[in-house]
Amino acid sequence: MKILGFDIGGSGIKAAVVDTKTGELLTERHRIPTPKPATPEAVAKVVKEMVQHFDWKKAVGCSFPTTIVDGKCIHSGNLSPKWLNVKVDKLFKKETKLPFYISNDADLAGLAEVSLGAGKNEEGVTIVITIGTGIGSGLFYKGSLIPNLELGKMLHSNGKIIELYTADSVRKREELTLKQWALRFDELLEYVRIVYSPSLIILGGGISKKYDDFKEYLATDVKVKVAEFRNNAGIIGAAMYAHKQIK
Repeated sequence: MKILGFDIGGSGIKAAVVDTKTGELLTERHRIPTPKPATPEAVAKVVKEMVQHFDWKKAVGCSFPTTIVDGKCIHSGNLSPKWLNVKVDKLFKKETKLPFYISNDADLAGLAEVSLGAGKNEEGVTIVITIGTGIGSGLFYKGSLIPNLELGKMLHSNGKIIELYTADSVRKREELTLKQWALRFDELLEYVRIVYSPSLIILGGGISKKYDDFKEYLATDVKVKVAEFRNNAGIIGAAMYAHKQIK
């Protein structure tokens, strides 16, 4: 089935038409920078512009960078405090006149990877960690999603929320070397190992492309793979999620 998938992030809003059976992008990926400030009204306008770019007239899948329950933001996330309690699916439907199926970005990136990518056929617990403006995470058991895991909101021993210590945006802002950042990120992986005993951790987000450059600084003995779909995982997972909802 062909479905338009959106991936809304802190720095960019991306979309493409996806073959939900294979995960193939059937169009070029289109990207527009996330508006600043990223208020609901501003983001909805960009979403409408993206839909018009693809001349899309059917249902849309969308990955969104915060905890989503029944289409509603129950945490403001990293976009704007104004997102708290917004029904994102209704907002985008009002703006575009199309049905939107919304879920957490890391959950949907994970859905793509576990169904078709790096986690395909993996038994046991798989955790997907997306590293970007914040830290996103998806939890899967034998391929089934357990939604709305928020590893990035855990507290570090220094008293900080851990994504404010380990996100890629922090690496850039504090001008950390890749080694300095990786040693921080390894602390997060150790928490994950102790609490969840995963059989596989899948890393996504832009910095995952540099995995070969920082893997030597990770001490975890859990099997780690890089997301096969890279930065397209959220788009693909969003389209797959919409397909599941409208079957």
